[in-house]
Amino acid sequence: MLEHLFRHEGAKMVAILTGIFGVENLTLAEDVVQEALARALQTWPFYGVPKNPAAWIMRASRNLALDVVRRQKVFRNKEPEIVRLMEQESPAPDAVIFPEQEIRDDRLRLMFVCCHPQVPAEAQAALVLKTLCGFGVAEISRAFLTTDAAIAKRLTRAKQAIRDARIPFEIPAGEELARRLAGVLQSLYLLFNEGYKASSGEKLVREEICLEAIRLTSLLAEHAAGSQPRTHALLALMLLNAARTPTRVDGQGNLLRLQDQDRTRWDHAMIARGMCHFAQSAAGEEITEYHLQAGIAACHCAAKDYESTDWKQILALYDRLVEFDDSPIVALNRAVVVANLHGPRAGMDAVKAIEGRQKLESYYLLYAVLGEFESRLNDPLAAAGYFRKSLQLAETKSEQQFLSKRFRACEEQLSP
Repeated sequence: MLEHLFRHEGAKMVAILTGIFGVENLTLAEDVVQEALARALQTWPFYGVPKNPAAWIMRASRNLALDVVRRQKVFRNKEPEIVRLMEQESPAPDAVIFPEQEIRDDRLRLMFVCCHPQVPAEAQAALVLKTLCGFGVAEISRAFLTTDAAIAKRLTRAKQAIRDARIPFEIPAGEELARRLAGVLQSLYLLFNEGYKASSGEKLVREEICLEAIRLTSLLAEHAAGSQPRTHALLALMLLNAARTPTRVDGQGNLLRLQDQDRTRWDHAMIARGMCHFAQSAAGEEITEYHLQAGIAACHCAAKDYESTDWKQILALYDRLVEFDDSPIVALNRAVVVANLHGPRAGMDAVKAIEGRQKLESYYLLYAVLGEFESRLNDPLAAAGYFRKSLQLAETKSEQQFLSKRFRACEEQLSP
């Protein structure tokens, strides 16, 4: 409970103080908020949790920030203005200091800073998790399965890029908004995908990262600058996919295929919310990859069971999607749909027709898909070979367990 509060309220204050101090002093804003949270941990056990913990954190951060401003020379020229901004007294000790609208706008401004083209692409997601979600370096390194030192280096590089480029703390407008929004959406999409399907490690799903991506995309969609069809399409895609999270693994953490999932356990409130944003994404003439992927997710969510899935509509959406993204992975996903619609032999042919298929040679899902096709064609020997290869390449524990089970099933068919 306290961890959740500290994470989100701390992230809000980092955004507010960054707006006041200047984006070049992002690290200083983070340090001030960290000190305020440390004081909460020291005092609350003795005096009790305050009536409004969020307001307490806000007030403590503000008071510490004022001390910094008065002490450091770097703020000497701006001190009167900064003090004026922060010394607006609230009518009661437990009342908020900064208006909610101001907080939302500052967080959105910081989002555009973190996802600026001048910030290295591989560092953007880490910076978003650190500044806008309140994740610690160790949490981020676990999320991306790298070392604390590597994440610390990414963050340092990102902040240096912000200082060097003198990135303004603002929500862009006009053509600049259109250009920058694409980068912000791409960063949020990649952030969600890393949570939805972890690249390696013990867990297939990192739900907390999915939820942070959804929260930030919702913040963007609620603001006039970000409330555009493609934003709603991305949010719909996230919600509709995340709604299936409770059934993607069983109680032991083993992977469950879509046809094996208990659809009554899908989050139907989240599906309804996703469908609402999907409807909003239909405004105007724009069609993006997010629209098409959200449409595919909507088809899955709308089907009462696997057998009643509208594969014909999904294939039509994939046919449009490959026009936007001709990557071999999208083509492989399309081949699975072809197999569901026209049979495993047609699926095999679709895989053979993939352009740039050599790029998939180290991708475990290529062999998992081929193994499934051969299994459906009643060739357990060929299927076992593909499942063995896929098992060698899989990097998450749940996927390895699933593939091992499929491999053993094929071997059992072959044994006399």
